Amino acid sequence: MTTTLLYLVRHGQTVWHRENRYAGVSDVALTEVGRAQAERLAAWVADTRIDAVWVSPLRRARETAAPAAAVLRLPLRVADDLAEVDFGEAEGRTLAELPEAQAAAFRADPVGGAFPGAENPAAAAARGAAAVRRIARRHDAGQALVVAHNTLLRLTLCELLGIPLSRYRTVFPQLANGAVTELRLTDEQASLIRYNVPLAARVPADEAAPPG
Repeated sequence: MTTTLLYLVRHGQTVWHRENRYAGVSDVALTEVGRAQAERLAAWVADTRIDAVWVSPLRRARETAAPAAAVLRLPLRVADDLAEVDFGEAEGRTLAELPEAQAAAFRADPVGGAFPGAENPAAAAARGAAAVRRIARRHDAGQALVVAHNTLLRLTLCELLGIPLSRYRTVFPQLANGAVTELRLTDEQASLIRYNVPLAARVPADEAAPPG
């Protein structure tokens, strides 16, 4: 029996996230704060054994992972199924900007009340879990850094840990930009070791709080 350790990291802050706007498939760039978070991640991996760096294809994730990959002298390995959930009609908007009934349905059940035109959360959870399991098998007995996205990672954790997907916003209420979550996979069984651990002092709450 072998074990793989995965360090799951949400990308650094973007302008939309600072404003609590849903950024799913939109390719939004990092802010100055986000770039600083990327540099803190690079400093952290310098003292951590990492065998591979995997990343979402979206720009904000690649920009976050690039300094860490450079420090480790490893290539960025892009996995398309690590991309963020498509939020449909909510893309680029805040909850307050959505029709009240839509926002209320989402708050009550973010899976059954997913935004019109959005990716099916169950499908997103399945692809995220498949990506994580594939990475774990590829780096059997090793350690990998995975830089992806807020909603995708929380749905993936629920899928891997056997938590109802409809509870992802309450069980995992926040995944801060640049924070590390440590996941152990042993023969397809997942164990959550650490969750949402900041690498340095958090940015102010009004900048760090994610939408969703």
